[in-house]
Amino acid sequence: MSEKTIEKPTPNDAMTMEREAEAEERAAARQASLLKDGWAELRKRPMFITSAAVIVLLLLLAIAPSLFTARSPFTDGFCQLTNSMDPPSSGHLFGYDVQGCDIYTRTVWGARNSIVVGVVTTIGTTLLGGLLGMLAGLVGGWIDAVLSRITEVFSALPIIIGGLLIMSIFRTGDVWTVSFVMTTLGWPQVFRIMRGEVISNKYHDYVLAARALGADSWRIAFRHILPNTLAPVIVITTMNLGVYIAAEAALSYLGIGIQPPNISWGLMISDAQDRFLTSPHALLFPAGALSITVLAFIMLGDVVRDAFDPKMR
Repeated sequence: MSEKTIEKPTPNDAMTMEREAEAEERAAARQASLLKDGWAELRKRPMFITSAAVIVLLLLLAIAPSLFTARSPFTDGFCQLTNSMDPPSSGHLFGYDVQGCDIYTRTVWGARNSIVVGVVTTIGTTLLGGLLGMLAGLVGGWIDAVLSRITEVFSALPIIIGGLLIMSIFRTGDVWTVSFVMTTLGWPQVFRIMRGEVISNKYHDYVLAARALGADSWRIAFRHILPNTLAPVIVITTMNLGVYIAAEAALSYLGIGIQPPNISWGLMISDAQDRFLTSPHALLFPAGALSITVLAFIMLGDVVRDAFDPKMR
C-alpha cells in the first residue's frame, strides 16, 4: 500500500501568502481611511444634515403613511364630488382635487410609489451596470468591445422617450413595470463609471503585487479592485435616486407610468393642470412634494461627491 505524502508549505509559499495578506491589509486600510475621512467630512456639512433629515422623513412617508394621516385614499367614500376643488382649510390642509379627494392624504400616500420606483430602479441599475462594468473592465478584449457597443445603443435612447416606447408595449402601469423599464434604460451610466474605475485601478501597484503573489482574478476583483471603485458609484447612484423619481413622475404625468387606482405625484399633477388658474392648490402641493424630494436627493449626491472625491476637497 502506498503511503500518501502530505505536502508541507515551503518557506517561499509562506512568504508569498504573508505578502499577499499584507497587500490585502494595505488595500483595506486605504479604503477604510477613505470612508472614514468621507464620513467625517459629511458630518461637518449642514447640507448633508438637512438633506438626510428630509430623506428620512420621506422614507417614513413611504413606509408608514398612516403615521402622517389617519385616512386612506383606498377606502370607500374617501372622495366626495361635493368637495371638488375646495381650497385648503383647517381640517384639510391641502384642500381637495377635482374628484373631491383630500389632496394631503393622496400626497402622503403618493410618496410610496414614487420612492419605491426610485429605490428599486437605483438598485437595479447599480447591480446591472456595476457587474457588467466590472466584467468589461477586467476581461477587456471582445467582451469589453461588445458591452461598450451595447451601452452606446442604450445611451442614445433618452429615458423619457424610451420609457414611452417600452411602456406602450407593456400597457401595465405598476411600480415594478416602471422600475424594470427605467432600469433597462438607466444602467449604462453606472456601467461607464465602473468600467473606467476598474480599468484605472487594475494597473495600480497593489493589484499588480497581488497578481504577482498568485492571487486569482476573482480574488483580485472583489478583494482589491471593487472596494476602491465604490466611492464614485455611490455618488452617482445617490444623485440618480432623485432623477428616477422625477422620471417616474414625468411618465405618469404623460399617462404612461403609474396608472389609477395607484397614486403618483405625476398623476396628481396631470389631473390638476387644467384647473391651475382657478384652483392652484391642487397642483402646487404634489408638485412641491416632488420638487423637495428630487432636490433632497440631488443635494445629498452633491455633498457625498464632495466628501468622497479627494479632488473636490
